[in-house]
Amino acid sequence: MPLQKRSARSAFTLVEILIVIVILGILAAIVVPQFIGASDEARRGAFIASLKTYADACEYFAVREGRYPPDGSSGVMPTGFGTYVDQDEYESPTPLGGVWDTEFNDSGVTSAVGVHFNGDPVPSYMLLIDETFDDGDLSAGIFQQLAADRFYYIIEP
Repeated sequence: MPLQKRSARSAFTLVEILIVIVILGILAAIVVPQFIGASDEARRGAFIASLKTYADACEYFAVREGRYPPDGSSGVMPTGFGTYVDQDEYESPTPLGGVWDTEFNDSGVTSAVGVHFNGDPVPSYMLLIDETFDDGDLSAGIFQQLAADRFYYIIEP
């Protein structure tokens, strides 16, 4: 059986493969941080939307019930609030981590709804969230930091 002669150019050389790997690495270094940033931005947007929904539900609760939702345990649906919001969503972690919580005549406010991180790491961009729909000051306005790991939408100061 005669041996077939291989062409000198039948495969990629090691140098060509290394060049492709370097180019892919450079592209990944450019693209991956953009995806990470977009993911954080999406979580912030989802958090803000949910927070506003829960704040509106608290207002509606007050109109219908003549009082704000009671102070509840972090991550647990306050009594009677399930008529106004989905219990599974409320009792699930927030898009940022932590759990949803309501305050009533506690922490220096009449009524508030927000996130209690309760040992979870607090995202570094909570001030950015405040700047997005409030005054950029976590100690004043409608979005405030009430404790080291608690950030709330103030419904009634």
